[in-house]
Amino acid sequence: MPKRSAAIPASILICCVLAVSGCSTVKGWFGGGKDDKKALEPAELTDFTPSVTVNKLWSASAGKGEGRAGVRQGPAIADGHVYAAAIEGGVRAFDLQTGKPLWHYDPKKEKDKPELRLSGGPGAGEGLVVVGGLDGEVIALDASNGAEKWRGKVNNEVIAAPVIGNGMVFVRSNDGRLTAFDAASGERRWFWSRELPSLSVRGNDAPVLGPGYVFVGNDDGTVAALSMQDGSLAWEQAVAQAEGRSELDRMADVDGTPVLDGSTLYATSFKKQTMAIDGPSGRPLWTRDNGGVGRLGNASDRLIVSDPAGTVWAINKTDGGALWSQPALARRKLTSPAVQGDYAVVGDYDGYLHWLRLDDGQFAARSRAGGDALRAAPVVVDGVLVVQNIDGELSAFRLQ
Repeated sequence: MPKRSAAIPASILICCVLAVSGCSTVKGWFGGGKDDKKALEPAELTDFTPSVTVNKLWSASAGKGEGRAGVRQGPAIADGHVYAAAIEGGVRAFDLQTGKPLWHYDPKKEKDKPELRLSGGPGAGEGLVVVGGLDGEVIALDASNGAEKWRGKVNNEVIAAPVIGNGMVFVRSNDGRLTAFDAASGERRWFWSRELPSLSVRGNDAPVLGPGYVFVGNDDGTVAALSMQDGSLAWEQAVAQAEGRSELDRMADVDGTPVLDGSTLYATSFKKQTMAIDGPSGRPLWTRDNGGVGRLGNASDRLIVSDPAGTVWAINKTDGGALWSQPALARRKLTSPAVQGDYAVVGDYDGYLHWLRLDDGQFAARSRAGGDALRAAPVVVDGVLVVQNIDGELSAFRLQ
C-alpha cells in the first residue's frame, strides 16, 4: 500500500488486496460461476500420514494483537527468553522452554497524548529489548526485568523489529528510512533514506548485520549495504526490476530480512525473484524466478521461500535451481518459512502450521496455533518453534 498518506483511494486499495492475496484475476467478482469463485478460494487441506510428531509446549497471550493492521508482528528469542509485543498490551517476556511469564512492560497512558501502540518488534540483543510504535516511538527496555531505559523517535510508523548490534540499535521505519541509535543512550547516530515507489506492499522487515555493514531490503526491489559506523552507502543491487505498464505491475518490494550466510547475502522480492549477492562487493552471483515478499527460510544447503500464490519452493544455495515445489497450500496467505530441524514450516490464514520435509517438500505434520490467522514468520531457537497470531496469542512447538 502507499506509505506516504493515510488517505488511500479505493482503486489503489483494491489493487493492494489483489497483490497481497496473490490473485491474478477479477473474474467472478460480478456474478461469475461457481468454478470461477472456487478458483479464488484458499486450497482445501488434504489428509496425509504424519511422519513426525509435533508437541505443543505452551501458549500465552502477548496482549491485544495486530488484527488487520498488517504489521506481521512476531516474537524475538534471545538467551532462553521469548519477547513479544502487542499493539495494545505492552511487552512481555516468557521462558522459552516452559512459557512461564518473566516480566511485563505496560506503558502508562500520558495525559494529552495518544495511547502507545507498539507495532514494530520486539528486537532483542546485548541486554536490550527494543520495540517501535505506530506513531514512530522507539523504546528500549532492560532485557532482564523490562525496565524502560530510553525512548527515541522516528518520523513514521515502525512495523519492523529493531536490530541490535555493535553498540547500536537500527530501526527501519515505514517511510524508507533506516535510523541508527546509540544502544546505551538512545542518541541518534545517523539515518539513511530511500525514496519510496508510488505503490508498494504493506510492510517491511528488519535489516541484517554483517561485518561492518548493515544490509537492508527496499520497497523498490533493491538491497543496500550501508556502513555501520555512519550509514554511508557502500553498494546497492536490484533483486528485481520495478518494470511494468502499471504501478501494480512495477511492485518489486524486498520486504523480508535478507539472509547472510558466510559472505553471501540472499534476498527475495514480491516479483518472485531471488538473488544471491557477494556481501562485500554487491556483485550478483545468481538470480532465479522463484521468490516471495517475505523472509527466506535458511537451511544448510537450500533456501525455502513461499511465493505470493502460496507455493512453497526449495532453492539450491549454490546456483539457485529449484529443488522442489509444494503447491498444495495455494491462496492460503502463507507466512514466510522457518526451518526446524529437517523440516520447513509455514503458517496460514486459518492458524495452521504446516511442516514440510526439507528433502522433498512432502507434508510431514500439521498443527493449529489458535483459531486466528498467522502473518508473522515462525521463529526457531534451540529446537523450539514460537509463532504469534494476529490476536496476540503465542504458541510454542517442539518436534519429537
